[in-house]
Amino acid sequence: MSTGGEWLRGEGPHHQIVISSRVRLARNLRSRAFPGWAKKAERTAILDLIKPRVEELPEMQDSFSELLQDLSAIEKQVLVERHLISREHAAKSVGSAIVMNRRQTLSIMINEEDHLRMQSIRSGLQLKQAFKLVDKIDSALESKLEFAYDQRLGYLTACPTNVGTGMRASAMLHLPGLVLSELINQVIQAVSKIGLAVRGLYGEGTEAMGNLFQISNQTTLGEKEDEIINRLSKVIETIIEKEHDARQVLIQKKSNTLWDQIGRAYGVLTFAHAMSSKEALNLLSIIKLGVDLGSFPEDRRLPIDELFIDTQPAHLQKGSQQKLNAEERDHLRAEIIRERLKLFPKPDISKMARESSDQAASEPSNNE
Repeated sequence: MSTGGEWLRGEGPHHQIVISSRVRLARNLRSRAFPGWAKKAERTAILDLIKPRVEELPEMQDSFSELLQDLSAIEKQVLVERHLISREHAAKSVGSAIVMNRRQTLSIMINEEDHLRMQSIRSGLQLKQAFKLVDKIDSALESKLEFAYDQRLGYLTACPTNVGTGMRASAMLHLPGLVLSELINQVIQAVSKIGLAVRGLYGEGTEAMGNLFQISNQTTLGEKEDEIINRLSKVIETIIEKEHDARQVLIQKKSNTLWDQIGRAYGVLTFAHAMSSKEALNLLSIIKLGVDLGSFPEDRRLPIDELFIDTQPAHLQKGSQQKLNAEERDHLRAEIIRERLKLFPKPDISKMARESSDQAASEPSNNE
């Protein structure tokens, strides 16, 4: 738990733009009340039935397995900030648990909204690989537990929007080019029209801080899993292309705005003495764009990616081993960023202009 998951330091396909791919399956036990309706004793009985089955999976050897009632509020929040449990699950206590593998690529919530919520998370655009792993886990558990399944509807879930495959596939995208070009709303509308959801950093009802957006399927009924995954992958590939195009246009037509953004972000991050979580994410996003465009060396990518997580409120408190109020957190956040960026070189704008024109020349055109 002390180190970030494998997907956080990932080098997956398209990792510059696609931070992570995640596939989640919702399952329930037959003839048992859903967690929201089950009394405490029944939730505990369901937990006792499921947890040992999950722990004995080969993928869960040496797993992190905890009852939520045994985790502190900060520990739960750290798991939320790493996208390993939902905010709803963090609010649970007796009768709920989390089991995840050491690499933090597989996490299973027991008694969240459904009895079982299994998710696989990978770096970059790897929706098919994420699905393959979670599908394997699902089959292994289905051979030991009786799931609530209807011949006509498919898997039964607490929320009607998950009925059918019970699957939610999503990718987290970093889209500063589309945001700076003011094209992001157009993209969001186009994606929503074809039945996909666009959300902020922590899912439903949250804002897109740090230019990070989650794109996921909405329909779970009447469409096969691999069809959903293929459709989502195609849409994400189109968005990646649009983001690349937006970055090229910015470099060619609005280079001063771009250099100004990168210079300001660098200046504030290296000299500020107080910084909110939202401001830190937004500025780090611009530095990350600077790395993508060659104004900072490639080996500076990981320290920036790590700061995205390490400067989140619960990670700060966990690191400092004490309860901090908002003001203390803002000071500590700025101090950590200043310290980590101490040896960071100044942005090299001439290199950036060169790199981008080289990149544009070497990139294959869409019709190849």
